[in-house]
Amino acid sequence: MSESPYPAVDIIIRTKAGVVLIERKNYPYGWAIPGGFVDYGETVEHAAVREALEETGLRVKNLKLFGVYSDPKRDPRGHIISIVFTATATGAPRASSDAAGIGVFTKKTLPKQIAFDHKKVLKDYFRRIK
Repeated sequence: MSESPYPAVDIIIRTKAGVVLIERKNYPYGWAIPGGFVDYGETVEHAAVREALEETGLRVKNLKLFGVYSDPKRDPRGHIISIVFTATATGAPRASSDAAGIGVFTKKTLPKQIAFDHKKVLKDYFRRIK
């Protein structure tokens, strides 16, 4: 990685049953909010919609900015700044792209091994929707 931070997006996808998480098949392993890097020339909003479709097979709607997470230590691969969105989706998510698995979770059923700083992001999310 270079000396400059890399922009990325994460998208908290809400369904009637809970939030969609993917199980990563690449390092760093664990469960994560769907997301990825912003391509050159792409808006962060487009990147969020693209990553949601690529990783979960879901077409999202009601995209809203949730927050920006920029701790240089949030990702073990380097300094990556994540712009986090929320959105809604219907249908059955399916693992694709770099997702080894997929699941829908509530605050009480979150998996133990969560990658990056996504445990903090999800804690912030569940606190905000109370």
